[in-house]
Amino acid sequence: MPLTSLSHGAGCGCKLPAAAIGALLADVPAASNPNVLVGFETSDDAGVYRLRDDLALVHTADFFTPIVDDPFDFGRIAAANALSDIYAMGAAPVSALNLVAFSLRELGEQLLLEILRGGASVAAEAEVAIVGGHSIEDSEPKFGWAVTGVVHPDEVLTNAGGRPGDALVLTKPLGAGAISTAIKRGLDGARLSEAVAVMSTLNRDAAHAAREAGVHALTDVTGFGLLGHLHEMSIASGLAAKLDAEAVPAIDGVLGLLGDEDQRSVAGGTRRNRAHAEQFATFAPAVAEARRWLVCDAMTSGGLLAALPASRADEVPGAVVGRLLDGPPGTVSVA
Repeated sequence: MPLTSLSHGAGCGCKLPAAAIGALLADVPAASNPNVLVGFETSDDAGVYRLRDDLALVHTADFFTPIVDDPFDFGRIAAANALSDIYAMGAAPVSALNLVAFSLRELGEQLLLEILRGGASVAAEAEVAIVGGHSIEDSEPKFGWAVTGVVHPDEVLTNAGGRPGDALVLTKPLGAGAISTAIKRGLDGARLSEAVAVMSTLNRDAAHAAREAGVHALTDVTGFGLLGHLHEMSIASGLAAKLDAEAVPAIDGVLGLLGDEDQRSVAGGTRRNRAHAEQFATFAPAVAEARRWLVCDAMTSGGLLAALPASRADEVPGAVVGRLLDGPPGTVSVA
């Protein structure tokens, strides 16, 4: 049975809408503990708690419904996606807990074992210890990790440090949401193998390169799309942003899928992202429709978005896709 046939959404596209989450969190009291270095106020990738003067713990949890049918690949992608939050904070992951929602009665033990094996393969690559987990009965499979990382309190990277004139570098191509949706709907042109390779690649090396290049702000691009995560970075940094749509890299075949008039490859999460973007983003008339969808693609296990001095942008693997500038915080112009 194809895993994706069991889920209402795919991967990070099953997130609650960004607009709804923001409104909900506005009514949740923020942590008052002085050792909380990063909470949820700036919509960052993970929370940071100072344990000692020379040690902070970084906490995140991330799980989602299947974005591919192969259970081993699903496990790999979900694990890499969870680790990305730790790398985006400039930290090193050390341990993980499996988070499982699954029906053994309906799907059998072997399928779950393959998902867990996929996650374990990424743990070995990242030198992360899986130390336990939690499972519940659920007919719609879900898998992910709760991850703990470590970092020196003075070396935490956040999405709030951007400076005017910073170049924006994106380290992975976009389009996993479109490919997953196209496959689910039986459309041609979806290159699954390349999408799996992109989603299962760790952001560890890219994060290291960004730090070495003097990065000012860092985040990863997942379910809220490039525009949504750039919006969060811009708000947190108190700046506006300009995005070059033609410079945004896409997984092979994605622009063709998104350019179809019937828009059957546009994921539900991507549609929600674009509707949300209407509140803060403007598109130049020349921006093609396929590229408007691409920058809103509900990406799963995407790359890092780094804001750093323009003179050092070529030191980070990826594409320069725009810049930060003075202007109304959180606004993004796409040209």
